[in-house]
Amino acid sequence: MARDYNFWVYIVTNEHESVLYVGMTNDLARRISEHRAGEIPGFTADYRCTKLIYYEHCTDVQDAIAREKQLKKWSRSKKVALIASLNPRWKDLAPEILGE
Repeated sequence: MARDYNFWVYIVTNEHESVLYVGMTNDLARRISEHRAGEIPGFTADYRCTKLIYYEHCTDVQDAIAREKQLKKWSRSKKVALIASLNPRWKDLAPEILGE
């Protein structure tokens, strides 16, 4: 019996939308909560990346990892175009994920 797995590749930014961070997780709500609370040390905590502006779902971990790596290699302008194609106003998508 095939089992469905859930993985998300996501992009978060800071209040000023001056930086973009690409990540991957198997629990998007938990990960976004961690980013918002500053619980993940490193880049996202240093730059206060708490605003979820893009995410996509994968059912295979290898696909999710490959997509994350692909997006991380993209230029900022290419990432901005991807975000704008689905979220043109860069609305914070966290409330819909967190049920707020």
